[in-house]
Amino acid sequence: QVQLVESGGGLVQPGGSLRLSCAASGNVLSILTMGWYREAPGKLRELVARIPSGSSARYAESVKGRFTLSTDSAKNTVYLQMNNLKPEDTAVYYCNVHLLNTSRVLGEYWGQGTQVTVSS
Repeated sequence: QVQLVESGGGLVQPGGSLRLSCAASGNVLSILTMGWYREAPGKLRELVARIPSGSSARYAESVKGRFTLSTDSAKNTVYLQMNNLKPEDTAVYYCNVHLLNTSRVLGEYWGQGTQVTVSS
């Protein structure tokens, strides 16, 4: 089995920063993409940022210049550094990973979600 464990959400004032992390563990053979989505109340889940293995990160227009995605391949971990946070960034953030497991089966996995609240 594969598990994704997220951490790093919380309450922050506008203009503040948070760093999310997501670690994949278990029967992981090869990670193809890692990224983050978010879901605000009453809205559809949307892509925030994602990075294909060996390629560059891609960002939603609303977060470009403020959020930075990075990975640690040795730890199968993806990070989302969020700076200059705005109230409209308030949402539940979900880690998303596409990977091959040790049986060489391609699968998509989601983290449990972590709440990010930007408010004064």
